[in-house]
Amino acid sequence: MKLQIEKYLAEVQSFTTTSLEELEQFRIKYSGKKGILNDLFALFKTVAPEERRDTGRLLNELKEAIQLKHDSLKAGLGDNDNKPEKLFDLTLPVTDDQSGSRHPLAIIRKRIIDIFGRIGYTVAEGPEIEDDWHNFSALNFAPEHPARDMQDTFFIGSNPEVLLRTHTSSVQVRVMEHTQPPIRMTFPGRVYRNEAISARAHCFFHQVEGLYIDKNVSFADLRQTMMYFAKEMFSPDTKIRLRPSYFPFTEPSAEMDISCNLCGGEGCGFCKYTGWVEILGCGMVNPAVLTNCGIDPKIYSGFAFGIGVERITNLVFNVKDLRIFSENDVRFLRQFGSAI
Repeated sequence: MKLQIEKYLAEVQSFTTTSLEELEQFRIKYSGKKGILNDLFALFKTVAPEERRDTGRLLNELKEAIQLKHDSLKAGLGDNDNKPEKLFDLTLPVTDDQSGSRHPLAIIRKRIIDIFGRIGYTVAEGPEIEDDWHNFSALNFAPEHPARDMQDTFFIGSNPEVLLRTHTSSVQVRVMEHTQPPIRMTFPGRVYRNEAISARAHCFFHQVEGLYIDKNVSFADLRQTMMYFAKEMFSPDTKIRLRPSYFPFTEPSAEMDISCNLCGGEGCGFCKYTGWVEILGCGMVNPAVLTNCGIDPKIYSGFAFGIGVERITNLVFNVKDLRIFSENDVRFLRQFGSAI
């Protein structure tokens, strides 16, 4: 019986056709109710026990070969019975209906970088896995600061402490350690925090931070730069306000709001009827940070800011649930093809 199966297997593997009718005859011959395959399975019951293992393997191999041959030939022929020359018509025009688009977060990240690039900011990037010095200590975080707790930060190891960076401020430290002022840079990248996932928070998100250090840099320079960014990103009519805040690495520090771009500052559900929407944090670089990075705070001063890319994307495209940014739903992503 094994010789018989091997003979059929060779026939199946060498079979070819350009006709759907011949292909159907092939299927009936081998896989039909009265076909060869059913006859062989019936005959298999009479095979001696010591030969059943090898014979059964061959029989299954034949069954798979029949199905594979039928499916591959059918896929190649399609509906073009007896017209194989039309299967590979290289003169047909390209069907351009599957073009992709950039991710909305990538679109907004590029816009932010381009806006600051127009006033002289270059770009620097750094590692997503950081040490305590670059992520916390050099930035003036106190040892008991809540961000150092396990419930707020993803720690990979201890002694020394290694973690997933919680902000791209760590790249600022790396730049300041090896670059003499003036420094005018943006720092885009992905960051991680141990947050409960919801419509407004995720365990990872994207930032573009900025740093400007030179002689005689003042808070007025910071305010004008932030005003420029808001008007370029949203509209020339956009207003800003700076509210006092606290960050260990800046002093003084501020949260920046813009006039709601949905209601024009009149008040709506999106801005909780205040007319304002918070978009970033900023402040003058703390002299302790400059000292930690080898820059003399008696000679140089500067400001820094941190922009959440998801927050800006929500405002620009009116996306209310940031979880959808990481779900890769093609129906959602296709909407941004014209926004590049």
